[in-house]
Amino acid sequence: MCSVGPPHRFEDMNDTTASPPSSGGSGPVERTQPPWLIIVSLASLFLLWPLTGLFGFDSGTPRALLIVGVTAAAWIGVVGFGAVPRPVLALTLTGIAYGLLGAIVSLFFGGRGGALWTIIPALAINALWGCLAGLLAAGLQRLRGVGRSRGLQRLRGVRR
Repeated sequence: MCSVGPPHRFEDMNDTTASPPSSGGSGPVERTQPPWLIIVSLASLFLLWPLTGLFGFDSGTPRALLIVGVTAAAWIGVVGFGAVPRPVLALTLTGIAYGLLGAIVSLFFGGRGGALWTIIPALAINALWGCLAGLLAAGLQRLRGVGRSRGLQRLRGVRR
């Protein structure tokens, strides 16, 4: 006869620890919320675009390369050196928030006035850039030897 596991209860559905199906029950895996403060803070770097415009920087390629470079370095550096858990998810959400902030700023303060449907491809491109930055940040974390569990412990203030 087949053995049946313990019955599942409704109380277990909101449990913050769960064993993934592929782990074979080797131990609980903790689910964490995305680091929203970091996501919003990094997405606010979008404001470099209008700020550099206010200070008289040309709106050409050098300005764009500078802003994109500073933004990418900040995203990868903060998440890679900061031991942020789930760096790919965090920076993908940062990219989406960056695009949303850009759309909002453009809507309220006048931008180049594109069609409304262009927001979706712009968000997709920003999400892709965030995902790529997240992969680089995850690689940086791995090179530094910061694992997922150690990053979670650092966020909670637990020392080894």
